[in-house]
Amino acid sequence: MLPEVISMREPDEPTTSERVLLTSGRYVHFGPFRIDQQRQEVTRDGARLKLQGKVYQVLLTLLEKPGEVVTREELRFRLWPADTHVNYDANVNTTVNKLRQALGDSTDKPLYIETIPRKGYCLLVQPEVTDKPPLRLAQDLPSADSAQNLRALSFSKSDVWVVLGVIGLILAGMLLGAGITRLLLNHVAPTAPDPLAMIFSHSSTTAFF
Repeated sequence: MLPEVISMREPDEPTTSERVLLTSGRYVHFGPFRIDQQRQEVTRDGARLKLQGKVYQVLLTLLEKPGEVVTREELRFRLWPADTHVNYDANVNTTVNKLRQALGDSTDKPLYIETIPRKGYCLLVQPEVTDKPPLRLAQDLPSADSAQNLRALSFSKSDVWVVLGVIGLILAGMLLGAGITRLLLNHVAPTAPDPLAMIFSHSSTTAFF
C-alpha cells in the first residue's frame, strides 16, 4: 500500500496559485467593474468611478489576493511609508469604507469586500486579468486600417479646400484685373464719334435741305 500523504497546509490556507498577477495584463475585470491599470481608471458598466489614490491602492491589494485575508498591516505598509505618523486603524477603516461606497457594497451583506474580524479584509470575487479591452471600448476604438482611412480622408478634404481657395484667389484676381483694365481704357482712350451716329446725322441734314 502506498503511504498516506498528509498535507501540512491549513484547510483554509490559500495556495499561491490562487493569487492574481495584475502585471500580466492591462485590464482587470470583476463583476460589472473594469480597471484600466495603465490609466488607473475604474469603470462600472462604462461609467467612470472617482477613486482617490489610496482607495485605488486598497482595491489593487485586494485584487492581488482574491479569497485571501489581506491584513490591516499589509494595507498599512501598502498605503503609508514607515515613517508616516497617522492613526493607521482609523485611516484604514476610512479608506476601505470609501472603497465599499464606490463599489456599492455594504458590510452587512458584502458582495465584494468582507471584513474578517480582528484580521483584515477579503475579496469575495475572482478577478480576470487580460490585455483585451472591454467590448464597448474595443468597438469605440478605431482599428489601424480605419485610422489610416480617416487620416487619408481628412488629408483629401484639406487638399480640396486648399485647391478651392487657390481657385477662388485666381478668379478674384482675374476679375479685379479685368475691372482695372476696363477702367483704365475708359479714361485713357480718346472718345471717337460713333460712325452710325454720323451717318444718321448726315442723312437727316441732307433730307432737310
